Parts: sequence; C-alpha cells; structure tokens
Amino acid sequence: MSEQKLAAEVRTEFGKGFARRARMAGQIPAVIYGHGAEPIHITLPSKATTLAVRKANALLSLDINGDVHLALVKDIQRDPIKQIIEHIDLLTVIKGEKVTVDVPVHVTGELAPGNVYNQELTVISLEAEATHLPTAVEVDIEGRTAGEHIHASDLVLPKGSVLLADADALVVHISEATESAEGEEAEAGEASAASAE
Repeated sequence: MSEQKLAAEVRTEFGKGFARRARMAGQIPAVIYGHGAEPIHITLPSKATTLAVRKANALLSLDINGDVHLALVKDIQRDPIKQIIEHIDLLTVIKGEKVTVDVPVHVTGELAPGNVYNQELTVISLEAEATHLPTAVEVDIEGRTAGEHIHASDLVLPKGSVLLADADALVVHISEATESAEGEEAEAGEASAASAE
C-alpha cells in the first residue's frame, strides 16, 4: 500500500475548545508518537485525511514544516452519532521497519449448495513491513462443504507478512444449512405478511 501524502501543521493549543474550533475550520487534531521521541501534536486537513484513512492501517506521509514523517494510523476517535473523525493517533515508522497490524479478513467465493459458513475471525494479527502493509487477507471458500474448517495457518498471507495470531485459531467454519433456520425465515415472512394485512 502506498503512503498518502498530507500537509500537517504543528499545534500548540489543546483541549476540547481548540478541538472544536479546529474541526469547524476543516482540521482534525492528531498526535504522532513512537521511537522514543517527544509526541508531535498536529492538525490535518479534514477532507483529505478522511479519504486517506478509509482503509485499515493507512500509511501517511506527513509534510510538517518541510520535514516528511512516515506515520501509521493506530487509532481513530469518531463522534458516535455523526461519525466524523474527532482525533487521530499516529505511530512514527521507518521504511523497512516491521510493525504489528490487525488486518481485515475477507471471505470470497461460493460454498457448495446447501451449506453455510460462520466467520469466527474478522481481523487477523500480522507482522509486515511498514511501507508494504496488506489491506486485507482473503479466505477462498469456493466449493467448500459442511465439516470443513479454515484455520489461521491455512490463510494465504500477503508477501512479506508473518502470522502473529494463533495458528490453530478458527477463521471460518462450514456447516449444512439447517431446515430449522429455513423454517424460521419462512415463519418470519408469514408473520410480517400477517401484520401487514
């Protein structure tokens, strides 16, 4: 994943009042920490940042007064109702450095007819190079049948990534579609039809 370039400004003000004013001015308060250095408090352009951090483990190239800092998004605080970004925690990284990240697990493919799957893990912990972080790990369930299990050790990891999660951790379990589940769906449909009358 290539880094997203953003211009950042150092901030000397803190607190809720400043954060509110910054957001009204189209800025997001953020802090960069790591490698034993003093934290750097900055503001980022709201629109460009919101686009840049849509994917998990976004890598940002921040221009701070002419100095370029590579930073990995570690935490995003959002307004619980409006879902706008209120604050971002960033971790300084160096090209070639290995970092630990949680990567989303995406299920692809179609099961054999009459089967259903249950996804036990939606994210998986990996170690990867900071400048080549995977955006997702795919699990192919094409043609699989009841009784099959996919464990963390079965995953095809992106090049350069190392599994940190328990190798025996269950990721996906395939079972037969039960008649009771189908019956419940039919009953729910009949109930909603009856209430609509």
